[in-house]
Amino acid sequence: MNLLPTATSTDVQDQQPRVAVLPVGSFEQHGRYLPLITDTAIACIIGQEIASAYPVHLLPPITMSCSHEHAAFPGTVSISAKTLYAMIDDIRGSLARSGITKLVIVNGHGGNYVLSNIVQEANVDGPVVSLFPLSADWDRARDHADLISDRHADMHAGEIETSILLPAVPELVRDGNANADHDGGPRPFLLVQGMRAYTASGVIGFPSFATAGKGKAVLASLTGSFAGHLEALGTND
Repeated sequence: MNLLPTATSTDVQDQQPRVAVLPVGSFEQHGRYLPLITDTAIACIIGQEIASAYPVHLLPPITMSCSHEHAAFPGTVSISAKTLYAMIDDIRGSLARSGITKLVIVNGHGGNYVLSNIVQEANVDGPVVSLFPLSADWDRARDHADLISDRHADMHAGEIETSILLPAVPELVRDGNANADHDGGPRPFLLVQGMRAYTASGVIGFPSFATAGKGKAVLASLTGSFAGHLEALGTND
């Protein structure tokens, strides 16, 4: 699977999309069996599912973001919240100059808290940016796929992330997920102490429960939920 969009300029001209979709991932540890690009891959996979179902302009991903809570683990690279803000602001400006004024940010990394603020500020004068998936979208997808774990327990490199990768890019899932389950319990000071305070392996979740079938079901649910975001932006007519 090619995680990057392959549309040509003439493809976009013929389609004349009103909405752009921007995957935002990260470059951070996901245990010993998932790659550093996991969040980026997931955001791209979701973006491609959306682009196959809706007339949107799929953009290449932002591959590094706010992963500071993972800094204690080798390989992780972060950028500041202000840098991520500036990148998205520049992308929005460029899109607007080409006539695309609506944007959906597909966030693959839960630590990108600044994205919510970006969306809030952008919509002061009317709906132009949406953040996807929201918590309700993820919960609906978990229920639809009959996942065993919940969002709190399955925070990182667990059942849902591994399941999404399995049907789309199985080569990214190495051996080791079957015996890597870890319950991180309450994590009241995650922002203060980082992931290392709650997991030695980098995993907080239950990857042993992951299956390709669950991943397909999660993606199908998310694709359906995306219609609500187009409606909120006023572009589903």
